[in-house]
Amino acid sequence: MCGIVGYAGTSPALLVLLQGLERLEYRGYDSAGVALIENGKLYVEKKVGKIRELIRSLWGKELKATTGIGHTRWATHGEVCELNAHPHVDSKGEFAVVHNGIIENYRELKEELQRKSIEYKTQTDTETIAHLISLNYEGDLLKAVLKAIKKLKGAYAFAVITMKEPNRAVAVRYGSPLVVGIGKGENFIASDIPALLPFTKDVIPLNDGEVVDLRPDGFFIYDFEGNLLTKEIMHVPWDTLSAEKGGFKHFMLKEIFEQPRTLGDTIRGYISRSYDIPINLRDFRRVLVVACGTSYHAGLVGKYWIERYAKIPVELVYASELRYSDSPIGDGDLIIAISQSGETADTRFASFAMKEKGAMLLSIVNVIGSALDRESDYSLYTHAGPEIGVAATKTFTAQLAVLYALAVSHSEERENLMENLLKVPHLVEEVLSEAEKVKEIALKYAEFKNAIYLGRYLSYPVALEGALKLKEISYIHAEGYPAGEMKHGPIALIDERMPVIAIAPTDRVYEKILSNIEEVLARKGKVIGVGFRKDQKLKDLCQDILEVPQIEENLTPFLTIIPLQLFAYYIADYLGLDVDQPRNLAKTVTVE
Repeated sequence: MCGIVGYAGTSPALLVLLQGLERLEYRGYDSAGVALIENGKLYVEKKVGKIRELIRSLWGKELKATTGIGHTRWATHGEVCELNAHPHVDSKGEFAVVHNGIIENYRELKEELQRKSIEYKTQTDTETIAHLISLNYEGDLLKAVLKAIKKLKGAYAFAVITMKEPNRAVAVRYGSPLVVGIGKGENFIASDIPALLPFTKDVIPLNDGEVVDLRPDGFFIYDFEGNLLTKEIMHVPWDTLSAEKGGFKHFMLKEIFEQPRTLGDTIRGYISRSYDIPINLRDFRRVLVVACGTSYHAGLVGKYWIERYAKIPVELVYASELRYSDSPIGDGDLIIAISQSGETADTRFASFAMKEKGAMLLSIVNVIGSALDRESDYSLYTHAGPEIGVAATKTFTAQLAVLYALAVSHSEERENLMENLLKVPHLVEEVLSEAEKVKEIALKYAEFKNAIYLGRYLSYPVALEGALKLKEISYIHAEGYPAGEMKHGPIALIDERMPVIAIAPTDRVYEKILSNIEEVLARKGKVIGVGFRKDQKLKDLCQDILEVPQIEENLTPFLTIIPLQLFAYYIADYLGLDVDQPRNLAKTVTVE
């Protein structure tokens, strides 16, 4: 979940590293640091806090190094402090390492190294890598790395430089993402593509078990046995502006307002090219949807759609639970793995384990060439562009679009159903045009400490996602429930200090959700309704109403989630919180 960036070229490395780190800060922001080869010596600077703290500490320092590595941290091993910040160096101060992931056997390795009189200075597992490379160094950095990784267990990516070879960086991928960027007279590595966009759009995503030897005049990729590999270069279609705020106060707000475009791009792809759906769901005995967080909520909506249109049973499983379960999965089963980044560790490992049991693996990802994309039998892509805000917004609705297209792909009604889907981007735009009204309502509830979100049928996943958005960025305790379950426990929480957000479009369960709202009101709860315009019944019941345009019931999640995203955003912004980088979270969860 940390961010790594590296550079070998002819320009000042520091400027490249800092720009890259700023674009990777969504991966972790506990601390940041850089290591450079400056005048034949290793120079390391690191600071607790966000990238801006590191930039302040470097202000005015004329560092002309042309090789370096950088890191932004999401802490796993060791408290957040300057000592535990990356880069980490060996005991002689000759090698510097930045690392993303976990070395599972670092305690055993640490004891082994300490018996060799090597002194540890930090609480991290990363320091082990620096010591191992130093011990194995005999004049060739690549060979030292290849020897060191034979002792490592876990999922990791790391990069190393040494003052002994000042124009060279070596980086390794095994379970955590790493991308090589290719320039002219300069080459790069990074944890994610946005860090590379200001410098190059030609990239090579590394596979697990690969090592890159990076130099100004070229790069070489090897497997863990040291065999030279030939890799295909991928040209990234994203532009630099897509990874910038574009006049919005926060990336999250920008990405909320991008949804008419990203939905349109995604939907048109599946309307214009029917071969984008490579399988027939009806060929399988059952479907297992595997995901985490927001992607799980999208998958729950997809379950309803697939069962309705493809008429096959769908089970939804948290990836972190599936991997260690005894689920009887095999031939005839389809795994649908959903991950924005395509690098989420739990989703990747669980899905691949099920594939090894004989199931077919279909992934829904936003990043072409990501690990999950490459490991799957088939992939479907969301065309959302880079999402920088940690709280997912535009990728959620893009995932919904792909799941809907998949669900109806072999339905006799497919043409009409997809035509209906084409109306969604314009209707989302209508919802966004009422953002100021949402803000006005949101600020009335900014001081409350708890909230309950209720929904039925397709609105239940929306309730879960709405509650997740609020708790992620505002730190207000919020829970989503199926509205019918309220009287089986949650109703005990209802009083005048408990706002209830009820998602109540006019659908097959409309009268039922109205009854649930009545139950809340009878206990002095405050109700914010989310429903269709001109729904007088809902308006009469609720203290406040978040309105969306009328749409047929199976497409309601595309619209009802938008005001809930805005509701969470405006509350968090009003409270003065860091919307794009909420505490303790990171964008891509690459550790278990």
